[in-house]
Order: sequence, then structure tokens, then C-alpha cells
Amino acid sequence: MKAVNQLFSAALLGACIMASGQSHAALLIGTVTAADGTPVAGAMVTLWNSAKNAKETVYTNAAGQYSLNTGFTGKVVLRTRLSRFKDHNSDLELAADTALQTDITLQELTAPEGISEQLTASAHAATLPFHDADTKEVFIRECTYCHQQGNSLTRRPRDKQAWSDTDWRMEGYGAYITYGQHARIVETQLNGFTGKPVVARQESPYNPELARAKVYEWHAGHALSFIHDAIVGADEKLYGFDEGKDVIYILDRTNGKLEEVPVPADDGVNVGGDFNGVQLPLGIFTGKVGLHSAVQIPDGRMFMTASLDSSIISFDPKTKEFKSYQIPRGFLWRNGIYPHTIRGDKDGNVWFTVAYSSEVYKLDTTTGEFTRVKLPSQGFTTWMSDTFMGVVLKLAGLFPAKNYHLGLSHHKWLNAGDSAFTLAYGIDIDPITGNVWYSKVLGNRIGMVNKDTLEVTEYDTPYKGPRRLRFGPDGILWIPSFDEGYLMRFDPKTAEFESTKLPLLATDEYEVPYALNVHPKSGDVWIASNNSDRVLRYIPKEKRFIPYPMPQQVIWFRDLEFSKDGNVCMSNSNLPAYAHEDKVPAFFCIEPEPNGAYGFR
Repeated sequence: MKAVNQLFSAALLGACIMASGQSHAALLIGTVTAADGTPVAGAMVTLWNSAKNAKETVYTNAAGQYSLNTGFTGKVVLRTRLSRFKDHNSDLELAADTALQTDITLQELTAPEGISEQLTASAHAATLPFHDADTKEVFIRECTYCHQQGNSLTRRPRDKQAWSDTDWRMEGYGAYITYGQHARIVETQLNGFTGKPVVARQESPYNPELARAKVYEWHAGHALSFIHDAIVGADEKLYGFDEGKDVIYILDRTNGKLEEVPVPADDGVNVGGDFNGVQLPLGIFTGKVGLHSAVQIPDGRMFMTASLDSSIISFDPKTKEFKSYQIPRGFLWRNGIYPHTIRGDKDGNVWFTVAYSSEVYKLDTTTGEFTRVKLPSQGFTTWMSDTFMGVVLKLAGLFPAKNYHLGLSHHKWLNAGDSAFTLAYGIDIDPITGNVWYSKVLGNRIGMVNKDTLEVTEYDTPYKGPRRLRFGPDGILWIPSFDEGYLMRFDPKTAEFESTKLPLLATDEYEVPYALNVHPKSGDVWIASNNSDRVLRYIPKEKRFIPYPMPQQVIWFRDLEFSKDGNVCMSNSNLPAYAHEDKVPAFFCIEPEPNGAYGFR
């Protein structure tokens, strides 16, 4: 660290502070070079606050230069990170309305262990010796939707029995595999995750857009929290929904203040709700309702899917009042099992998918009345799942946390695996017609519910694993292929698909895009690229991707939301949270352009 020279005068500092909109901002500037003096482009320069619970990150430009305006003061840490280099940490004393110049020299990694530890999960997963292509497909589809495979926690060597116990627990809460697939996956993990260093050459080309971007991060919750989704409220605060703890976290981005609001549940409801017979993640799922997805309607109320309780819960951010809407059970308790993703229509009502009974519902937010749309089954085995999954869970619930539903389910005794399910998953509203579109993640279909007639039309997707789909402002539907790493574009007018392969860090790796969203002004598609600790931005007009590497290892983003001031925001929700580099969940916001230029006020 050294004092700012004459080139960085008080006038320049004042201009930077005014541009940042922070009245007491400090300015950090400098150049990042390699040991031989070569400028390092695309390095992540991260400033921790004094409490070590928030960060701000910028990227170096083509000349290796960085500039970071911040409101952090006191004893802070400046960390510089880039693939194939050792992290560089600088302890700084930072005061408001000051400027500091810190030039940084990065040292290349040489030890195989250090290089391997720095690689993303995608590199470690790529080395797994799968028995055959089917085993790999099932592994990607059924073992990766809650967390990364190949991070420091999941790649830890275990003996055969430990792997089998782990995988059986995973099956308990949703990995639908056969006995044979279980055995082959155990063998793959046993022989693949040996603890030996992985040799891989990952490439991430520099994009000049990185130099204009800034990433904000705030810790929320604790090591056993599971903040599944986050939304940007009308008040521009971030709201995170803890599926395992029944808590809403509210973050004021202007000052970093975090508020925790517990969600009430009826005294008679068991831990795990309708899934109390499931061996839920030990020590993590202690809640009864299981908040999953959320949307805010024009009157200010937020509506959340309570996945474990098979209900919808409303929350008023101003009064902190809650109200529960129980989904009608139906004959033999078979309806409404695991409400998943929720969106709002132009009339202020909400529509949501129900995963395990393959339904779409509309909730009239004025009257509290539900409208049920039963989705078509895709064969006899999926009809059995759609019809009787509730009965299976009910019987299993007589024996808490024993996973007896696995022995009862026909995906095991019919040797059907995940082909026995379709799982209604993502949902969105066509901005042009108002019709409702959904995805079936295991059925490999998307479908439309006519908003007036409730008639259903379905289409097979060209690539497998359609998860959380979203419309652009032009009425084009964008769909992530989780299983095969594609971005699918669908035109409802012509019913035609166009697909684009997601960029990889290495050719032998695979990507698992969980969710995406489309910016309401630019039409850019933002994609959660979770296996490689990145967010991808796709510009349709240019048919070009811009990868944004994230400044934390073990990233698992779900819904992405846009703030009015030009940020792309989400929650980091790998399960468990202690697998994250920082050991706790966090809110993230990417500011692609400075001064709110990417916003839509």
C-alpha cells in the first residue's frame, strides 16, 4: 500500500465519489500484474468489510487496472483472485473520503494440490469414471439439483458404505434412482473422489464488460440455513426465503442491515410438514412449512410457496403479517404435493406449479380461492406418481425420518427410476397473451395453460431438464436445459425452438443451469451457471455470452431478479450452506454497468 500520488488528486476523488452516489466513499485504485510484470486482466479484486460479512468486488481491465468505490471503512482486507494464481491478501486501514493506491503482484500456482483446490466443481466432476452414459445422465439429473458435485465437501473421499449411506439419504428427499443406478453411482464416487489432485486446464476468455461490473455480497443466515430463493422487493430490499428454517431474511442494500422474520406454523404441524417421513437434511430442515419460491403482487403482499406444508403463505412486508392458504387436499390426500415456483399475473393473482402431483394452480389473492389445472401424465408410471404420491408420503409419515416412502414408491419396485415422474417445475406468464407456461423437468416438456379456458398444450423440448423458464419482454420464452447445458429459445407463435450450447471452462466439463431471467429493458438473458461458479449473460442480438466469474467458491444460484437501480440479484443456496467457501449463505448482486445504467426506472 502507498499514498496516492499527484495523479489522483482531490478533484478526481470527488468526481469518483459523486459518481458512486456515496457521500462518504473511499476509493481504491491500482494495477494487478504477474511476477514478470505482465498486466493481469479479469482478476477479481474483492474488498471485505471490517465485520467480514460483506464484500465488494471489481474486475481488472485489459491493462490490469482496477478502481473500487466503497463505503467500507476501518480495518479491511483486499483480496485479489484469478485462476492459476495464488490469492493475494492486503490488510488495509480505510477512512471515509480518502483514496488509496494498492498495486498487486500475483504469484502463479505451481503445486498440484493448490492448482486442484482452486479448480471449480465442474473440473472435479469431469474426472468421475462413470459406468456408462446412462449413469452419467442420471447422476447429473438426480445428484446435482441441490448442490454442486465436485466441491471440497462433496469430493471428500469416503468408503463404500459411507457413499451408499449418503446417496440413500439423498434419495430420501428427491433423487429418484433405481437400485442398480444407486450401486453404479456409489462405485463412481468411490473410484472418482480419491483425494488426489485433479489436472485440468480451464479457460475463461477476458471480456471488456467485466471492467465495468461490480459484485456485491452480504452474508445472511448461518451454516445450517438454506435460503432457497430471493426476490427484489418493491422497496428495493432483498428478501430471502429459508426453506429449512422457516425464516425470511430482509436485507437493506443501502446500509447492509439484515432483519430476520420467523414464519409461523400451526402447532399441530410436524417438522418437515407433509414430508415428515423423509430423512430431510440432518440438522438443516427444522422447519414445518418450507419456504421455496416467492413473488410480490402490486398491493405489496408477497406470496410464497410453502413446499413442505402444501400451502401458499402471504406476507405483508410493512405489517409483518402472515396468512396461510391451504391447497385443497382432494380424494385420498393426493393434490397439491410440493408447491414449487410461483409468479404473478397482471391482475394481481398468482400461479404456481405443484411438483409431485403434476399440477398448476391459480390463487385468487382477493377471494383466496384456488383454481386447479391437472396436467397430463406421460404414461402409466407417471400417472401413478401424479395420483398416489400423496398417499405414499402419508403412509411414510407414520414413521418419521425413516425414508419408508422409498420402499413404497413404484420408482423402486418397478425399476422405473426418475422416468416415473414428470415434476411440474418452472412457471411464467406470457407478457403478450397472459397465458401461463410451465416446465416439466423430468418429463422434458414445456406446456401452456390458456388463462381463459384452462386448456393445456404441451411441447417436447429438444434438450432435457427444462427447469425455471422465463419470458422476455418480446414474448419469447427462454428455457435452461439443466441436464445437457443448453439455452433453449421458444417462440410461442411458431412453436419453434432454437438452442445454444452454454460455454464451458473446459471441453470435458458439463454445466447445470438451474434458472434464468430476462432483463425487461435490454432483453439480455442471465443464467445461473452453477457448476463453474459463474453467471452467464447472453445477448440475443449478438448471440454472445459474457461470463461473470463469482468471487466465492461453491456458487449455487436459483432465481435471478432485477432491481430498478440496475443490479442482477440472487441468493447463494448450495445445500448445505457450510459447503460454501464462506460457510454461510449470502445475497449476491451483480451491477453490470456503473451508476444504474442497466436499470429500468
